[in-house]
Amino acid sequence: MADIEPVLQDLAGESARVDDMVALLEPAEWRWDTPAAGWTVAHQIAHLAWTDQKSLLAVRRPQDFQLEVRTAMVTDDFVDSGAAAGAAKEPGTLLGEWRQGRQELAAELRGLPVGTRVPWFGPTMSPGSMASARLMETWAHGQDVADALGLPHEPGPWLREIARFGVRTRDFAFGVHALDPPGAPFHVALTGPQGQYWEFGPTDAEQRITGSAWDFCLLVTQRRHRDDTDLRATGEDAMTWLGIAQAFAGPPGNGREAGQFHE
Repeated sequence: MADIEPVLQDLAGESARVDDMVALLEPAEWRWDTPAAGWTVAHQIAHLAWTDQKSLLAVRRPQDFQLEVRTAMVTDDFVDSGAAAGAAKEPGTLLGEWRQGRQELAAELRGLPVGTRVPWFGPTMSPGSMASARLMETWAHGQDVADALGLPHEPGPWLREIARFGVRTRDFAFGVHALDPPGAPFHVALTGPQGQYWEFGPTDAEQRITGSAWDFCLLVTQRRHRDDTDLRATGEDAMTWLGIAQAFAGPPGNGREAGQFHE
C-alpha cells in the first residue's frame, strides 16, 4: 500500500489554509453566499465537518454506516440538510467541530491495517483513497469560500494528488450519468503551478486531455465550467468527459455556469 502520510500532510495543510480563511471572520461574514446555490460560507465549513463525521463513522463502525447509505438513497436533500444543520450553529462551535473531526479522522486513517476497505457512498475505498477524497473536497469547498470572500487560494504541489484522484474517478463520472465508461484509459497531461509536467495514463492513448492542473482540478470538482478553463480534449470520449467530470460521490452535480468567473 502506498504511504498515506504525504496525502495526510497535504490534507492537513489545505485544511489549515481554509481554516485561516474563516477563523477571523465576523459572524455576518459566515452568512455570505458562495458560488454554490443556497450555500453560505458556513454551509461550506459545515459540509466539511459533516463529511469528516460520516467518514469517521465509516471507519469506526462500518456496519452502522450502511444505514447512512440507505438513508442517502431515499433522501433527496441528504447532503444539503446536513450542511444546513451545521451552518445553523454558532461559528466558533462549528469551526471547533471541524477542527476536532478532521484531526480524529487523520489519526484513524493512519491506524488502519493494510488492505482495509472503508465503505462509502459509492465504491469502498482504501485509507489512502479516503484521504485523497478528503483533500479533494477540502480544496474544492475551500475554493468556494475563497470565491465568496474574494481571497486568494494559492495552488501548490498538492494539486497533483487532486488531479490524480480526478483521473481515477473518470469511470464513476460516466456511470452517474448512465453512460458506459470508455474501454481504454485516457492520457491526461497537465502543467503544475510551478511548471511541473504531470502525466496520467498511457502516452499513446487516442483520447487525451491537456491543460493546467489548476483548471483540471477546478473542472473535476465542478468549481468551473469547461468553457472557463484552458483544458483541451482530443477524441469524442474525452470531450464528453470534460462535460461530466465529477470527482465527488453522489448524483450528478450542477457544476457552475459558463462565464461565472473571469480569471
